[in-house]
Amino acid sequence: MNTLGLCAGVQLSLAFGLAALLWPNRFMPLFEILMFPWAASCRWIQANGIAAIGLALLLLVIRLNGNR
Repeated sequence: MNTLGLCAGVQLSLAFGLAALLWPNRFMPLFEILMFPWAASCRWIQANGIAAIGLALLLLVIRLNGNR
């Protein structure tokens, strides 16, 4: 069950990361709520997308090393 959760985390992180890179304007309302005191911009949303893709790669490496 732990493996299933890790795989789901990889997939969700990768999906949201790519979506934030491809369509930052659609994520603007969400980030305006999440980053309340600060203004959300397309640059911050794209940086978060890159970080989410990095997290997906990190989780994938953890998953692949767990099989050994």
